Amino acid sequence: MTTVALAVTDGMLHFELSVAYEVFGSKPDSVDVPWYDLEVCGGGAVRLGRFVLEPDHGLDRLSGADTVIVPGWVDPDVEPPADLVDAVRAAHEAGARVASLCTGAFVLAAAGLLDGRRATTHWAHTDDLAARWPRADVDPDVLYVDNGSVLTSAGKAAALDLCLHLVRLDHGSSVANAVARRLVVPPHRSGGQAQFVTTAVPARDDHPLAALLPWVLERLDRPLTVEDLARRARMSSRNLSRHFHAATGTTPLQWLLTQRIRRAQELLEKTDDSVTSIAMATGMGTATTLRRHFNRTVGVPPDAYRRTFRLRSGPHGGVTATRVAVPAGPVGSGSPRPVGPSGSAVGETAYAG
Repeated sequence: MTTVALAVTDGMLHFELSVAYEVFGSKPDSVDVPWYDLEVCGGGAVRLGRFVLEPDHGLDRLSGADTVIVPGWVDPDVEPPADLVDAVRAAHEAGARVASLCTGAFVLAAAGLLDGRRATTHWAHTDDLAARWPRADVDPDVLYVDNGSVLTSAGKAAALDLCLHLVRLDHGSSVANAVARRLVVPPHRSGGQAQFVTTAVPARDDHPLAALLPWVLERLDRPLTVEDLARRARMSSRNLSRHFHAATGTTPLQWLLTQRIRRAQELLEKTDDSVTSIAMATGMGTATTLRRHFNRTVGVPPDAYRRTFRLRSGPHGGVTATRVAVPAGPVGSGSPRPVGPSGSAVGETAYAG
């Protein structure tokens, strides 16, 4: 069982902490895989706004965790407590995967974990993070960044995106989707999606894309083009692209390819279908095309992904995910990167070429 430790201290944002607690502390009933052992670690009773939290363990417990989550706090201008910074640094040096939610990135920066790495935080604080920690490569325009052993997210909803991303890395898309269904949230937003888009998808029933997106998802096995989507939406290709960028922060082709790759991941996890069959079922046409796009987007070939996240029958008719080691290339400081749907790019959206 993988241990996830929440590192808490006074003044932290209770929403981000609650998001992590909900994702890693509650296994969906439909999932039959070993779930996380969640621990809350702090230096004593912690005040979070109107709430008081009693940690399970002290901060020294972080060094024994597999994953450490650092939620954000209300005032990032205040220097984080030295004992928290030291404990987070020690956990990373001991081999833990460390992830920050929202302004928790300031703790990771103080611990030196963002030096030479790409990172993000809530858009309102990215300039401050970059100014105070110039050795970090701060990207203000993404939802989250995955450097393998160090991950950072933007604020609020993006914290949930990163937590689901971690579940997807550990257990595959099918399990992450089950968590998303329980939480009644979209199963996947790419880390490279813009932090701020002018319109949600769909914001209302009469949104220009509200009927189009479900229509596309039901036809991923077909060779759809931008012109096909524009015709269905009864608008020009240029107008469609404008609506897509405003609503998703990406292009129609990038969005479409992302959906095809996600569908391929699920089929690789849950079926014995050949790569050729999956290529046809996801509109890729040929196994060669699927392998090229899958490898560019996910970072490993389809066959390697299947070996890594192979779903097998559980003892009571459920499924269990078996992780099989797949070689991963060096990232940033040279640490091996976990193989998973984020791929070799750092939380970017799918390629369209």
